Amino acid sequence: MSQPSSDGQRQPAIVILDFGSQYSELIARRVRETEVFSLVIGYSTTADELRRMAPKGIILSGGPSSVYADEAPLCDPAIWDLGIPVLGVCYGMQLMVQQLGGRVVAATGKAEYGKAPLVVDDPTALLTNVESGSTMWMSHGDSVEALPDGFVRLAHTANTPEAAIANQSRHLYGTQFHPEVVHSTGGMVMIRNFVYHICGCDPDWTTEAFIDEAVANVREQVGQKRVLLALSGGVDSSTLAFLLKKAIGDQLTCMFIDQGFMRKGEPEFLMEFFDRKFNIHVEYIHARERFIKKLDGITDPEEKRKIIGTEFIRVFEEESRRLGPFDYLAQGTLYPDVIESAGTNVDPKTGERVAVKIKSHHNVGGLPKDLRFKLVEPLRKLFKDEVRKVGRTLGLPEEIVSRHPFPGPGLAIRILGEVTEEKLDCLRDADLIVREEVNAAGLYHEIWQAFAVLLPVRSVGVMGDKRTYAWPIVLRCVSSEDGMTADWSRLPYGLMETISNRIVNEVKGVNRVVMDITSKPPGTIEWE
Repeated sequence: MSQPSSDGQRQPAIVILDFGSQYSELIARRVRETEVFSLVIGYSTTADELRRMAPKGIILSGGPSSVYADEAPLCDPAIWDLGIPVLGVCYGMQLMVQQLGGRVVAATGKAEYGKAPLVVDDPTALLTNVESGSTMWMSHGDSVEALPDGFVRLAHTANTPEAAIANQSRHLYGTQFHPEVVHSTGGMVMIRNFVYHICGCDPDWTTEAFIDEAVANVREQVGQKRVLLALSGGVDSSTLAFLLKKAIGDQLTCMFIDQGFMRKGEPEFLMEFFDRKFNIHVEYIHARERFIKKLDGITDPEEKRKIIGTEFIRVFEEESRRLGPFDYLAQGTLYPDVIESAGTNVDPKTGERVAVKIKSHHNVGGLPKDLRFKLVEPLRKLFKDEVRKVGRTLGLPEEIVSRHPFPGPGLAIRILGEVTEEKLDCLRDADLIVREEVNAAGLYHEIWQAFAVLLPVRSVGVMGDKRTYAWPIVLRCVSSEDGMTADWSRLPYGLMETISNRIVNEVKGVNRVVMDITSKPPGTIEWE
């Protein structure tokens, strides 16, 4: 059972050593689905550091490298002698083989990418209750040519003789495929086998347990001091508001800064809902003119994000002096926010991502160095679906819990190029139509996000026998479980037609509607 450490933070029962795989976070999420707490940490975390963390199990992620390459990322070889069960996935399995005396080579036959039927040779331990013929997701160009001493084959595919391996006496296991992806039909069975039966973990990562620990941690961190929360009305900040209200009561002050980039009608809804319906004190700050002036002439998306983020903090500082004093700033930062903001590598000491940055997030990227507040971020180790569960348990109404995610910089990053009042009005109207029609079609809760994007180009059209030169609107609708990966939603043609007709007929300045049919990866959900 994973217990809180001396600093009050729960220690992971399963740690994932990240070797740069796009699926590393997905492994953590799948483990959490078994109600066992897991975290992604750096591949160079030493055996001594792991011994101090005392996890029940270790999973080595996949990765884009070859284990025999000069610059291949390697784990501490002393890990194999810790006595802690290890599961190597794809690159992780090859690394296990290489470091323990086996041999990995570039595939001389066919590389395997995509679905492959698995033939189970040993239906015990890791592969208990995994049916032979189950589909597994492969993604590798290297193969295991020789197993280390003491290892045996558990399963194979047509192109991969050593698709799953084990040294059962040392509790070391490996799969050449990715059990964590949804395409692997027996993948969750294997993950449960590893987590429960091999590692002996208890299912204690529950919503109720998280709330109890988070409340205790917040009370310990904050004491009797006051906390200021940036409330947006989305599920993250709303759940955080309910959690903080439970933890510290009237020590919490929520501040809604109307920066002018919200969806249509949102400021009015937010004040009615929180301040008057649930008695959570919200200070309404009118700052539209201030923000729009800051973005005058700015077209670069990263610069827009940083300007908005910096100005947001500045407004907080000014208003906190008026309303305060406040010592703490609460933020609804989530685990994917931390991951995406930092990149694809991991600092082994902190577990935080470093190196290649995808984009700076409004909560964790670009904060000014002279930030006056200490941060309270009790949700930063949760995935979005876990936040929704917490919200429901805290009594947050479904109309908030199931709301589609909305970026902190708001519509400013859904307008490509320069942001103007005219474009904001245009996009607000178009976005409302998208959400109204998706909801009317009964598809709102089946879609992760549905929204409109305004492009900084104009195209020729004809309306009422007159030539027009107006903006196009992009319809972006995606399906996802946690926002880490996403696929474009296959909307009915009739719905797309209705949305298009309404936008073109009702929204001034638009004469064309197009649809984004890009998945994530390679694209991102937002355009900026």
